[in-house]
Amino acid sequence: MADKDHLEEDSLYGKQHAYNNEEYAKELAADQYDPEAGRADHDHAHRSGERRVFENGRGMGWLALAFSVVSLFFLPIVLGIVGIIVGYIAFREGARTLGGWAIGIGCAAVLIQLFSPMFW
Repeated sequence: MADKDHLEEDSLYGKQHAYNNEEYAKELAADQYDPEAGRADHDHAHRSGERRVFENGRGMGWLALAFSVVSLFFLPIVLGIVGIIVGYIAFREGARTLGGWAIGIGCAAVLIQLFSPMFW
């Protein structure tokens, strides 16, 4: 039985040459992985998924920035905190610049409202 499992030394698929033989590796991997099957569909879905995440992050970023800017003039505590939270979500989804500005402006609005009574 052991002789049937062992491949001959001088055969094309000898164990010592199996790791260096590209054709043998391709035959082994053919059943497990086909690089051409579904490549176009997968890439298209992956790209559209990235685009959707980027667009969602950008929309959330603009919304957060709007909340933060409005919080400078109206309901600074409430809208400032909402701008900070939505800005963080936008930052996490990929709109790093818009989210960062929204967080900064929202924090500024909240801090101005909290410290403004000290200067009256």
